[in-house]
Amino acid sequence: MAGHEPKAGHEPMARREPAEPERTAPAAPDLSALDRRVSECRACPRLVLWREEVARTRRAAYADWEYWGRPVPGFGPADAAMLIIGLAPAAHGGNRTGRMFTGDRSGDVLFRALYDVGLATRPVATHGGDGMRLRAVRMTAPVHCAPPDNRPTPAERDTCRPWLVRELRLLRPTVRAVVVLGGFGWQATWPALAAAGWPTPRPRPAFAHGTHLALPPPGGPAAGGGARELHLFGCYHVSQRNTATGRLTPAMLRDVLARAADAAGLGGGSSVGPHAAG
Repeated sequence: MAGHEPKAGHEPMARREPAEPERTAPAAPDLSALDRRVSECRACPRLVLWREEVARTRRAAYADWEYWGRPVPGFGPADAAMLIIGLAPAAHGGNRTGRMFTGDRSGDVLFRALYDVGLATRPVATHGGDGMRLRAVRMTAPVHCAPPDNRPTPAERDTCRPWLVRELRLLRPTVRAVVVLGGFGWQATWPALAAAGWPTPRPRPAFAHGTHLALPPPGGPAAGGGARELHLFGCYHVSQRNTATGRLTPAMLRDVLARAADAAGLGGGSSVGPHAAG
């Protein structure tokens, strides 16, 4: 019997091909494999063109650098108790050095604060081989490529989401606190947490600096096996605009990081740690 012919005006819908993150992120067996897959992604044409153009033309101050020019994976130990979620790599920061928050002014502020509360081994991060280590902390972003004007589109954020979902799933056994920097990251984090298995509230809480919420463990309050809450903290982004205007001060940032460290079981309480500046 001849196959059924679709009627005029009722063409069959084209099957949507999943983007690269959607295809490959769920199969990453561990964070090392995930980081490798992230660094090879070419899912967003606009971001690929921009990151590679920046790497080719370079800024005059970095003319002798060989830019990374690829997606920037997360940075920090695979058994982190605390996760920091930003926005996206900077064009001449992470896109140059290949490491989150490394080599730009925003990162200078963040790493100094982490050092002050005892969560980083050095106060300044300059390049991948500088000896920087994070203590039970990992940092990542909802978008892994440097975007033009530091503004990813909603579609680019959504395309990149499977990387963050998989990262959260792989961190589930150890992560106890998440610090989200800025409103863009806050909005991107909620659907990723839900997809990674955490019960999330409806409506979603609005972003505000200093916000602190506790989410039940995956499986809900009845989950056994020592499952613990996930503490979510909101913090203004460490952008140059926020730090230069005083909207976010070093003391404000240290306070959020110390509170998150305490919630993650890393100590510190509401006071800053052993390297605190005067």
